[in-house]
Amino acid sequence: MQEKKKEIINTLKINPKDVGSSEVQIGLLSKKIENLTDHFKKNKNDKHSTLGLVKAVNLRKRLLAYLKRKNVDSYTKVISKLNLRK
Repeated sequence: MQEKKKEIINTLKINPKDVGSSEVQIGLLSKKIENLTDHFKKNKNDKHSTLGLVKAVNLRKRLLAYLKRKNVDSYTKVISKLNLRK
């Protein structure tokens, strides 16, 4: 998990010390959503984790809206790297 987290940070960071920008947060949330989605394929009745999934999706949605408002170039870069919109 740590290696994948570092890989996501390295692909989306803006400067060498960046670990908390909107782009990085969106990437980490996307990975979390992907992991929870795989978890729900095996455990359909896990209602407690559903809340975490909904919160992560809503937070990513808000961060994407913020990024689109503030920096359209960065928004399009994140969307294309993470394959979010088709």
